[in-house]
Amino acid sequence: MKKFLNLCFAGMIVLLFGCMQQSDLPQYDTIQVVDNLVIDDNSVPIFPKKAALTTDTARRFSVELPRRCTVNWDNQSVVSVVPEEKIEIVRLDRGDALPDLAVSDYDFKQQTVRGALEKLLQGVQIDVIEQEPVYEKISGSIVGGNLAEAVDLMTRLGRAYYSYDAAAGELKLFNRAKWLIKMPKNETIIMALLDAMHGADVRNMIVDWSDKTLIFEGNYQTEREVAHIVSDIASKKYVLAWDMDVYRVYPKTDNPIIWMNLLPAFGTNNIKMSIPGVVGRTLVVGPEINSKTLQEFLSTQANVVLISQGQFVVPDGWQSRFDIGQCGKEERIETDLIVGATAKYRDYGGRDKIDAKIVLRTSNGELSSFSIPSSVGDNYIIIGIPTHSFVTTPETLISPFAELVVFMSPRIVSIVNPADVPSEPSLVGDALRDFLRK
Repeated sequence: MKKFLNLCFAGMIVLLFGCMQQSDLPQYDTIQVVDNLVIDDNSVPIFPKKAALTTDTARRFSVELPRRCTVNWDNQSVVSVVPEEKIEIVRLDRGDALPDLAVSDYDFKQQTVRGALEKLLQGVQIDVIEQEPVYEKISGSIVGGNLAEAVDLMTRLGRAYYSYDAAAGELKLFNRAKWLIKMPKNETIIMALLDAMHGADVRNMIVDWSDKTLIFEGNYQTEREVAHIVSDIASKKYVLAWDMDVYRVYPKTDNPIIWMNLLPAFGTNNIKMSIPGVVGRTLVVGPEINSKTLQEFLSTQANVVLISQGQFVVPDGWQSRFDIGQCGKEERIETDLIVGATAKYRDYGGRDKIDAKIVLRTSNGELSSFSIPSSVGDNYIIIGIPTHSFVTTPETLISPFAELVVFMSPRIVSIVNPADVPSEPSLVGDALRDFLRK
């Protein structure tokens, strides 16, 4: 019996000691398991190692966005006039000047650029080095000129570029180069130049907004395209700009938006054209239907959410685009949408019209397109684009009657000789028509 009591007493001491030990441990009310890791109030968060990629917010940073994603609907000018300014392209990283040597009676036939140059530079102690492979074969004849002119001609024929290092005695060949564009001071024309380059798929552009310069790099084809854009903009009388609002519209009831109600609301004279597309429809409307009055009309039937706003500029006859997501208010399923445009201001069957083609496309391809001849002062409303066009999941909480609505207001920017800039603050009526026909 005594032995039994001793065992019980020893057991109680062990239990008491165990309780004392447990009381010193932290107590957890909840335990959260994330990716097989136990997370609690006292733990240090442990995250998986991320790949070396630019963070999303840094990737989205752009000095251009405040200029592109802002529209002043209260102070919009349908026609504006800007003075003509010179646009210049300068090749960078050309190196030192070549020796001032004369070249005459030099022929080359079906030779590589390097081979033709090595033959030309025999005895001059200049080595020709291909920094990048240049495969083009060239043929030609140089009757007379200096060495720099001959090298320029031969590299241009081979769609290549060179840089001369006098200290090392090396003529280096490249198939890509870098240029600087000295742009005009007017930001609308700068936007036209940038948008045309975006439309031509020119990449690697760096814009210095303080001194109005742009640096880009590319190959011979890139140089040709940019030179064509610059030359064309410099010779144009107009560029065309669009101010835009993009809405998602949720009907307040289980019924779609009744667009026919626009007619009694604004009058048949203010709805000038109705242009159907594969998906959706474009209404060409008078100036009485603007961003504000359209929102007032929509609010009677639906909840209206502005998901993107901004502007883009199209050089007359060129192509440009507006990325909905670039100027989006927040992440939306529609941010994949791009509004593309080509346009001319021209005589259209005896009438002065903005002849535009508007294309809606996503990463999956073209969604719809519209050919729109409109007068100066008209606006466009693209309706009937189901929000479900952008849903990628089998099911969604978004109403099947929700729509994407795009409001577009075109503007003409007239480029004139500085001496011809009108002194009148605004042009209307016959004065406007006469000015545009000059």
